[in-house]
Amino acid sequence: MDFTAEKQRASGWFRQLRNEIVSAFEALEDSHASGPLTNAPVGRFEVTETRRASDDGSDAGGGLMSVMRGGRVFEKVGVNVSEVYGQLGEAAQRSMAARGVPGMADDPSFWASGISLVAHMQNPHCPAVHMNTRMFWTPHAWWFGGGSDLNPCIEYDADTAHFHHTQQAHLDPHGVDIYPALKAWADEYFYIPHRKRARGVGGIFMDDRNSGDWQADFALTQDIGRAFLPAFVPLIEKRRVQDWSDADKDAQLVHRGLYAEYNLVYDRGTKFGLATGHDANAVLMSLPPMAKWV
Repeated sequence: MDFTAEKQRASGWFRQLRNEIVSAFEALEDSHASGPLTNAPVGRFEVTETRRASDDGSDAGGGLMSVMRGGRVFEKVGVNVSEVYGQLGEAAQRSMAARGVPGMADDPSFWASGISLVAHMQNPHCPAVHMNTRMFWTPHAWWFGGGSDLNPCIEYDADTAHFHHTQQAHLDPHGVDIYPALKAWADEYFYIPHRKRARGVGGIFMDDRNSGDWQADFALTQDIGRAFLPAFVPLIEKRRVQDWSDADKDAQLVHRGLYAEYNLVYDRGTKFGLATGHDANAVLMSLPPMAKWV
């Protein structure tokens, strides 16, 4: 099960989506003409190539880390793409085997590609957001995963409704049962057990997606990605003009503490990236620039 063509299509799509998002976010910086921080410097992404090496020093893939810091609209946002491959270590092999991936003991080769995005905003009225989609392959299995979820510190029911309705509109063509299932999965996955609360207002999430039809599952993954900009950008255009108080900013910093706790303790992508030796700065890109614990 070589899947060379499928791998190329998937990794190419993730890079295309990355380019569209980076352009849209820089356009938000350019168009911010009223409200707080309009006189601040316009934010731009700094792009760094990341490389990964196997234990013997041979090439094991890499990607692009794109980070914007201190913009008018975005306090910190990262949009990363990666394509990595090689041999899974023993701990990763055991993890994959526990998830039902066959053949790990016989051949621990793997290939993975995806896009990962986390945005932390200047204005507390603008919600933070996370999105990722990915494909994983071994000689004996393949699957897709990912989703997006909204993380406001100041909640607006209209914003939550727009985010969810946009996602549903993109997923319903794949079957009316898909969106409810992925929404429920997100509610469960993005729950913080030690805080006994969700980290945000939810979204959609899936993992280990293999229906047996690669093309159908890839199309679903693409539409999860396509839903992101129309679900998120209108919320920022609406909220970035609002003034905020010291209390609003304090609420934002406290909420970011929840986000940091979740990503460091529970997030599967963070654990996988660190376990497979990917660039630590790229893996930990999701952490907020400032947070507060009280």
